[in-house]
Amino acid sequence: MRIDGPDRSTLTYVATAPKMSLYTKHCFAYRNGSIVLRTSSHRVRRAAVAALTAALAAVTAALAVPAPASAAYSSVAVYASTVNGDAADVYHPVTGSPHDPWPVVLLLQGANVDKAQYSGYAAKVASYGFAVVVPNHFQVLFGQPGLYATGAQAGWTVTWAQAENARAGSPLLGALDPGRLLLLGHSFGGAAALNLTTGLCTPPFCTVPSPAPPQLKAVALYGANNTQPGTGTTPPVANTVPVALIQANADGIGSPANGYATYQVLVSPPKLYVSLLGANHYGITDTQNPAGARPDLSPQTLAQAQSVETAARWSAYWLRAQLGDPVGQAWAYGFGDLVDANVTTEFVN
Repeated sequence: MRIDGPDRSTLTYVATAPKMSLYTKHCFAYRNGSIVLRTSSHRVRRAAVAALTAALAAVTAALAVPAPASAAYSSVAVYASTVNGDAADVYHPVTGSPHDPWPVVLLLQGANVDKAQYSGYAAKVASYGFAVVVPNHFQVLFGQPGLYATGAQAGWTVTWAQAENARAGSPLLGALDPGRLLLLGHSFGGAAALNLTTGLCTPPFCTVPSPAPPQLKAVALYGANNTQPGTGTTPPVANTVPVALIQANADGIGSPANGYATYQVLVSPPKLYVSLLGANHYGITDTQNPAGARPDLSPQTLAQAQSVETAARWSAYWLRAQLGDPVGQAWAYGFGDLVDANVTTEFVN
């Protein structure tokens, strides 16, 4: 029994699915884009397996919907651009087929992490039907010049997308939807994104309050939290858009305890907490401890490529879910945790 997944060009997805018990994780796995029945060293009664298989097949038959637009594109390209003076890499799917305009995703980088370090993560997110913009934003903080993201980049990216969508010669001429902006953020950039969702300003993540542009629909953040340095307190986050927090459980810089505390004080659902097992603070970058960035002394045990792919998949499905995509909703609120052995999740929808 299998359910075709996002790596197939023609496919059927389950539209919705109830949250199943953790025990079923021993029976099903996510492999090569498919949900498959797997063998296990655990002794499982034949009747229970048959019941699970029948239930899953029934849900598939009753609620499946064709969703080729939700499938991962097999090819992604990148080109250089400039966003409000900042050099940026723009990742987008490559297809010769008609498609709806792609929503625009802005990635706010971690402190002193060069944009090139996000190539694998950004390309994977783009493969789910997004144009992903990754700028290098320089500013002076703590008396030192460096790569530090700011929430103001969100508005700049909307302006860029509007112009790029109409620019003659643009690789994305007519292919963008500037009316739908989504945010990804890593570490410092994730904290800047959290500020943006509230319209408040907490230095050093911003210098003046920067209200979120009306085009902003949702955010997915990695290694970010709202716990105040030196105090250990985690003030409520009065978010105005849905927030997903992807937290590596071996993160030695952005504490998992602080990440979960931040999830708990997110005021407005939908919200999602994903614990990425075996990953550390740099589980979404191309390499561990990128040059110039603060090193994470907590070792990562999950393979780097696997942590990048897993974080990107959860980010992409979460963002798609908040745009109303039934495939993303089924993953974020149903089958995702069931079939992904590298995560545990909690959500309020």
